[in-house]
Amino acid sequence: MEKKKENKNEEKRTRPRVGIVSFERRKHPRFFLNLPVEYYRIDSPVSRSGRAVNASEGGLLVYLPEKLQIGQHVRVKLFLATGPALDTIEIGTQVVWTEIHFGKEGEDYRCGLSFVDISSEDLNKLKNFLKKLSE
Repeated sequence: MEKKKENKNEEKRTRPRVGIVSFERRKHPRFFLNLPVEYYRIDSPVSRSGRAVNASEGGLLVYLPEKLQIGQHVRVKLFLATGPALDTIEIGTQVVWTEIHFGKEGEDYRCGLSFVDISSEDLNKLKNFLKKLSE
């Protein structure tokens, strides 16, 4: 009887662990940055400012001063620093997630924005900008 218990305990200790694996679901690599953005909700003509902290060819992670709703459509102007010049691109986005973040300057809301409307010209500008970041 002792041996059976001992074997079971030994077996439990030597079995490989099985768990959940989290795979990256993104189609495009993310690039960390810190760029100003100007945005407005589709239902409001008032623009506000925030900042983008990472970007990919499919979306942005932004810090905004107000909480947006998941599924809400937002128009974003992203300011790209390309050498001495400042270039902008305009993107129609949709909020895919949001959470509160307490930063140094107070309360910000982190939002994941997915691109839903971007011109081919602006997409090319973004791709070139991200390519330069990766070099």
